[in-house]
Amino acid sequence: MASRPTSQGGRAPQRRRGHERVAALLAAASGCFVEKGYDAATMTEIAARAGAAIGSLYQFFPTKEALAEALMADHAEALYARMDRLVAQAPGCATEELAARLVRTFADYRRQHPSFVILVEAGGSLPPMLGRTIRQRMRDYLCQILAIHAPGLAAGELRPAAMVVQQLMKAAVALQNERPAALRQAAQDQLRRALALYLKELTESRPAPT
Repeated sequence: MASRPTSQGGRAPQRRRGHERVAALLAAASGCFVEKGYDAATMTEIAARAGAAIGSLYQFFPTKEALAEALMADHAEALYARMDRLVAQAPGCATEELAARLVRTFADYRRQHPSFVILVEAGGSLPPMLGRTIRQRMRDYLCQILAIHAPGLAAGELRPAAMVVQQLMKAAVALQNERPAALRQAAQDQLRRALALYLKELTESRPAPT
């Protein structure tokens, strides 16, 4: 839960009651953003949904942008926790299983955090550095995973390979909207196989001679 001021100010909660209030405000904001979109959602609606006075909302989040920034930071921490687990699991994963977990991780996360997608698409309404930080942090995690799974991969090739894996993970998210379900599942299976083949190719890499 966000417990520090955003880059746009606002008071950080100090006591348990304050943390609970902030959690309720963030949950309300998440629901409003999903239902109405970021631009259409208002601070008045968010406060009412949380059962809070508008003054209480402004006390912690002086602007809608500050509220969205805090919610995005919360979403990011939840995503990082998933990636931490995936890094820990990587040493024992066969290539096919790692591919399946990579595809599932991002797709499941975004399905369970729909307001993350809304805020990402809000683009210029949020500090651009926040989105870049999340994207780069994800690539850092993927570099760790690839270094474990493909120890022969040259250091200079880790980042480009992480970018490719990241794009394949995003493709798995895009497939979530495909219908009918049988077609979606077949496409996801093929995507997972494509990622597994790519990971297998990386594991067969050898360091360049010095």
